[in-house]
Amino acid sequence: MLTSFLRKKVEVPVMHLADDNQPIVRIRDLVKTYSSSAGDFTVLKNIQVDFYPGEFVGVIGKSGSGKSTLINMITGIDRPTAGEIYVGDIPVHSLTENEMAIWRGRNLGIVFQFFQLLPMLSLLENVMLPMDFCNMFTLPERRERAMDLLRMVEMEDHAFKLPSAISGGQQQRVAIARALANDPPVIVADEPTGNLDSKTAEAVFAMFEQLIERGKTIVMVTHDSSLAKRVSRTVLIADGEVVNEYVFRAMPTLTHQQMLHASKELETMDFEPGQVIMRESTPGDHFYIITEGEVEIGLRRPDGVDVVVTRLGAGKYFGEIELMQNRNSVATVRASAHGVKVAALDRSDFEEILKDSEITRNAMEYNASKHLQENVTMRDGELQ
Repeated sequence: MLTSFLRKKVEVPVMHLADDNQPIVRIRDLVKTYSSSAGDFTVLKNIQVDFYPGEFVGVIGKSGSGKSTLINMITGIDRPTAGEIYVGDIPVHSLTENEMAIWRGRNLGIVFQFFQLLPMLSLLENVMLPMDFCNMFTLPERRERAMDLLRMVEMEDHAFKLPSAISGGQQQRVAIARALANDPPVIVADEPTGNLDSKTAEAVFAMFEQLIERGKTIVMVTHDSSLAKRVSRTVLIADGEVVNEYVFRAMPTLTHQQMLHASKELETMDFEPGQVIMRESTPGDHFYIITEGEVEIGLRRPDGVDVVVTRLGAGKYFGEIELMQNRNSVATVRASAHGVKVAALDRSDFEEILKDSEITRNAMEYNASKHLQENVTMRDGELQ
């Protein structure tokens, strides 16, 4: 059956990779709705998200939030109800089933929670299978490449065993080797450590980190909070929507629902190089989270000279001192030499969010006092 399928010579579009400054995966206005006898249920709602070359992204969220559905949209295992998905310059959402099967085999490596190795094939044959399916490499090259990949995941000595003869952790190593068979630029992993003990999960995660060093892009669904903290970026999904990643960084103690609410209230702002965002001794009326670029925090010394006491980059925030302590701005904040982009909450939205989260309010009060003292200490140090 496989041979007859390949003989159809399905013309598959060739993916051209974007440069490192452009996303390798682009998702726009993505909606997924399932229909049942009980009615329609929308799992994903207007998702907008990008993944960049060389990123290790963790997709997290509660059970049923839609994170695995999102992964299945990228791989083409499931199709969107509306919206667009591009991997490189290929519109994945518009490929036919035959095109999708071959394109996916050549361009995506998929690692599942339950390994999904074919039980009647040896480990070597399992790794060779994607190469056979996509008709890539010569027969001798396939065998040699499969052995090289098994060697990379430290499973070469088990090459001729069946999956049932090895442990779950070893099967996941082989599954990773299989995912790399056709040298895909993107690896998609759905709970790859969810069925493993902590020691084996750590070893598998270390292999993913090595793949990032080799230039791969990895998008990984995980429920393991300790692993999620070690990826280069986290995408949080709550009730089928993507929470703003900078809200997640700035206020991690909010519930997922509170983060989603805050994300919807954000106002995006762009400031030109050197433009004043907050001026010392004037009322502070926004909480700002930096999304791109840097700001300079300046304080005035007793002799009237302004000094830059610190610089803040993407993921950092400012304006909390004024809002938490109900005072005028203690510093002048300017966009750095290349400008800055921020996401901002006005005073009323900020206070409403903190009203519903005592733990976040306490954290903000602590940080406001801490940051004020740090700035004053750095300013006074300039006097010496």
